[in-house]
Amino acid sequence: MTSILDLPKARPVTPLGILAEKLEKAVQLIEKADISPEIAETIQQAYQLASGLDPYLEKCTTSESEALENLAEKTQKEPWNLRFSDGETVRHLEQEMLSGHIEGQTLKLFVQMMNAKRILEVGMFTGYSALAMAEALPDDGELIACEVDEYVAKFARDCFDASPDGKKIKIEVAPALETMKKLADAGESFELVFIDADKKEYVDYFNLLLDRNLLAENGIICVDNSLLQGQPYLPENQRTANGQAIAEFNHAVANDHRVEQVLLPLRDGLTLIRRK
Repeated sequence: MTSILDLPKARPVTPLGILAEKLEKAVQLIEKADISPEIAETIQQAYQLASGLDPYLEKCTTSESEALENLAEKTQKEPWNLRFSDGETVRHLEQEMLSGHIEGQTLKLFVQMMNAKRILEVGMFTGYSALAMAEALPDDGELIACEVDEYVAKFARDCFDASPDGKKIKIEVAPALETMKKLADAGESFELVFIDADKKEYVDYFNLLLDRNLLAENGIICVDNSLLQGQPYLPENQRTANGQAIAEFNHAVANDHRVEQVLLPLRDGLTLIRRK
């Protein structure tokens, strides 16, 4: 297997990762500046606190399966910029979109604790989170994954086929809202829904799940990127269009009396939503 040192380095895309990077730069700057030892030590300690958390979480979390490890490595090695420039993908993709070890294990535990048998994933990318959840499904369980990009759907399918749990995953290649409406028309419902797709459509996904009863009674919605690099709580002039969309989604959920929710500072933010 390829050494982790040989893999392309991912840029920080979480509030904590970005904070650690900025503190690292601050440490480098104070080494060249005439700053009191107390200030320098305080900044150094802040950097250690921020940069040490993610590796420690990884160390204290159950190891990922070999199939998930291989999928993550394959995703890291894929030349996504080239795939987009050559027209093989319909949108610009990057390895940082992978949900990863800790979030994957969290979702896997949710499936186990809920004894879920039917899962809907809105936005799949290369399938790390889908496969993590499928590993916790019973043999007769099913996960339907919505993915708009045919190239990445095939990429994920190849990874799924290398795992004994991949057979539990069905990929629907189409815009997510289109697939969700089709499932609602067929009377389908799901105990667990994981949303990680177009940020500007998050409110639409949420309302469709509730209005069309795609979310089963006592079901849970898990929403990824609900902190989106810290943008939702930064001043509006520091937000991208996606950051503004997430801020509006968070506000909509927090003020929707049909549900109760908690926003967890896991990776780039994970919101858990339950219908009352």
